Amino acid sequence: MKFFIEKLMRVLMILSLLLVFGFVFSIVFTIFSKGWSAMSWDMITKLPGGGFYIGKEGGFLNAIVGSLYIVGASTLLGLLISIPVVFYLNIYLKKKSKLAYVTRLAYDVLFGVPSIVYGAFAFTIMVYLGVKASLLGGIIVVTLLIIPIFVRSMDEVAKEFPREILDATYSLGATRLETIRVVVRQIAPGIATATLLSIGRAIGDAAAVIFTAGYTDSIPTSLSQPVATLPLAVFFQLSSPIAEVQDRAYAAALVLTVIVLILSLLGRYFTNRFSKNKLK
Repeated sequence: MKFFIEKLMRVLMILSLLLVFGFVFSIVFTIFSKGWSAMSWDMITKLPGGGFYIGKEGGFLNAIVGSLYIVGASTLLGLLISIPVVFYLNIYLKKKSKLAYVTRLAYDVLFGVPSIVYGAFAFTIMVYLGVKASLLGGIIVVTLLIIPIFVRSMDEVAKEFPREILDATYSLGATRLETIRVVVRQIAPGIATATLLSIGRAIGDAAAVIFTAGYTDSIPTSLSQPVATLPLAVFFQLSSPIAEVQDRAYAAALVLTVIVLILSLLGRYFTNRFSKNKLK
């Protein structure tokens, strides 16, 4: 009976794995097959023309640049805010501190909040303050969206950091700031992984920025101007009744997929490189 259950569980695990691979392959195949046929050099190098949304000339360079603007700025801000929080939880507070427990619980809740809620909340604040949809609004809401990802991902790695090393650095007369440098080298793979997860969430989210970033056919030159993003470009073009415009949505999705793939490969490279510094 135990042998039969073991075989059954193994078959179910293999079927589950094949099912997941099947879904991933079908999604990627659909994006590449439909997107590649509509892809051209003009799509990634030109701004939308006058008749772009009815199938005429132009591209979605504005959405590519806008996505990179928002992702780059929000990732930098997210790191600047999250890293001190992680160090405070794991170095300055005691291991079983109630404040640390409540903080982690709060970030767990924020981690699970849908992105549309972040967008609606930020939109409400912007309306109250009289701020229009802009690049700044998109950066702020995406930063709020990815901070819980940064904190919880890095915190799980930092919690595994051996406390004996902290005691050793303190016994040698090191300050907490000097100890942080040691910790950074050890949790660098976790920081790289958290950054990768956050970038993937930030660059592919449309719900959070649809209220706060707006949309424009031009590239913004200031933080107060609206900005286009690739997810919104996919959403708006796929909603069009014109078949050629719908194909361009798949082209935008293809560019977005390639960007995420490149970032994933870079993330794995830096993760493997930083892992060499970890103490065994």
